[in-house]
Amino acid sequence: MHRWSQLFIPTLREAPADAEVASHKLLLRAGYIRQLGAGIYSYLLLGNRSINKIVAIVREEMDKIGQEFLLPALNPREIWEESGRWQVMGENMFRLKDRKGADLCLGMTHEEVMTSIARNELRSYKQLPQIWYQIQTKFRDEPRPKSGLLRVRQFIMKDSYSFDIDEAGLDESYRKHDAAYRAIFTRCGLEFVSVEADSGAMGGSASQEFMVYTDAGEDLIASSASGYAANIEKATSRLEAVEDLAPTGDGQPELVHTPGQRTIEEVGGFLKVQPQHQIKTMAYMAALSEADHAKLGKFRPVVVFLRGDHSLNETKLAALAGGEIRPMTAEEIVEVFKAPAGYLGPIGVEAAPHPKKPGTLIILDKALEGRTNLIAGANKEEYHLRNVTPTRDFKPTLIADVRSVVEGEGDPIDGSPLRIGKAVEIGHIFKLGRRYTDAMGARVLNRDGKEATPIMGCYGIGIERILTAAIEGSAAANDGSAFALHPAIAPFQVVVTITNTSDASLLAAGEKIAADLTKAGLDVLLDDRDERAGVKFKDADLIGIPYRINVGRGVTEGKVEFVDRLNRHTQEIALEQVASAVADQVTASLQPLLPDTVKAS
Repeated sequence: MHRWSQLFIPTLREAPADAEVASHKLLLRAGYIRQLGAGIYSYLLLGNRSINKIVAIVREEMDKIGQEFLLPALNPREIWEESGRWQVMGENMFRLKDRKGADLCLGMTHEEVMTSIARNELRSYKQLPQIWYQIQTKFRDEPRPKSGLLRVRQFIMKDSYSFDIDEAGLDESYRKHDAAYRAIFTRCGLEFVSVEADSGAMGGSASQEFMVYTDAGEDLIASSASGYAANIEKATSRLEAVEDLAPTGDGQPELVHTPGQRTIEEVGGFLKVQPQHQIKTMAYMAALSEADHAKLGKFRPVVVFLRGDHSLNETKLAALAGGEIRPMTAEEIVEVFKAPAGYLGPIGVEAAPHPKKPGTLIILDKALEGRTNLIAGANKEEYHLRNVTPTRDFKPTLIADVRSVVEGEGDPIDGSPLRIGKAVEIGHIFKLGRRYTDAMGARVLNRDGKEATPIMGCYGIGIERILTAAIEGSAAANDGSAFALHPAIAPFQVVVTITNTSDASLLAAGEKIAADLTKAGLDVLLDDRDERAGVKFKDADLIGIPYRINVGRGVTEGKVEFVDRLNRHTQEIALEQVASAVADQVTASLQPLLPDTVKAS
């Protein structure tokens, strides 16, 4: 039992003016955190208790599949250069020098360190598989820290890494993490979705994010009633069929004078055609990886052709382009198209015969596959072309999905309408492949006694993000003014509120109830402060405790009031039954979430 009168719980009536999202406001008002600097927070008593409970759940589930390490946050430059990421991480990485002038960094993630251990210690396939994890502070020089704990410069992460001899082993390690993550998030009381995602700077193939819908999120998720869910950077959809235009003349590309008409809207109005009957041309340059410089050069022109009413998804494009992309300059456009911007089109632009061959990478979006008689730029100032038919009139390097889906389009499973909403990422799992083990020279002997490169997976959970996502969900159901955490992660499970501490009978009853609940194994906070009842009720709601027992005038009749804030239910309970009844209620709320009862879907 803890006594409120003896604890440091600095609640605020109003949130600071710079607090934006609900979780940020409530974490400050409830006394969970205090800001030290931009994106740097101190965790006070309540915040630290919740974080520790989340960590305990994560550790319990991860111990079932892996082994816990603790790696250094301070890393030498050399290990990041081995993987090629010393430059790639750019300004997001905190860098420093020691007194001898050696370059160091603060770890953002630990693929390099884990791989160095594997390289030095693993010798045979008999030592595989291995799953190693840690729960540790990470650092990122976030350019725009905001939204409280959602975008910070110092944060706690559970990151784990798997090493397997082959793809089948990696599949199993990936499956184990998927199951562990679902158990963790379920036990924390979160309603989450798992979505297909982009691997980003981590690299790799298969990638899955675990997301919680909230308006505070910065990611956009597309999902549907069929169960389909994907990050907007990976989402695909079914499109309704479009009736093509009738050909003009002999059906071959026909030059049309379009003076002053540059945009899709202007050309459509001038020629009286809809955007879906036009080809949109987008021109980029891709900065290629050092491994491609010898064959493809440092930079490569990348040209994309989309339906006129569609938008390009730059993440999808970057994955195909093989590097970071930027728009072409005016000079680069003229060099590739031999024409100024505004009248660009596909005919006459020579495409690389293969994505790994030199030349301009030309990508046709799949929505244009099979279409005929389209309108496109003519690569001639003030002219466009009619009757342009992809693959007949021009040959792209490849045909791929590079567009962004739109709400209401059909999902790829059964055509159910897509819903697009904001969400917060709480976990992410990757199949890394051999990118790091190959670059850093990790080798083991396989079953045939030959050297083989282990294959890796990487799996992360944002500890603070679990807390903020839980608060965001609860705040949305409580008008943003209060929240109630699940008892598995709340700093206390029950608060016993003595409405009038000057009344000896109420004080004695409250003390006994708190003591009995503590004996029953519950985390109990006894509000024994000399404050008005209304102040105590507001504070109890503000700090997110899910269950409250009000010890008031009903004690003379042998009753107290029990408030279940999770289910929005209030009832009177006999004084002699309150401890067992509340203990049963808390146990019941935890029981469906016990680790052995949670299975991967």
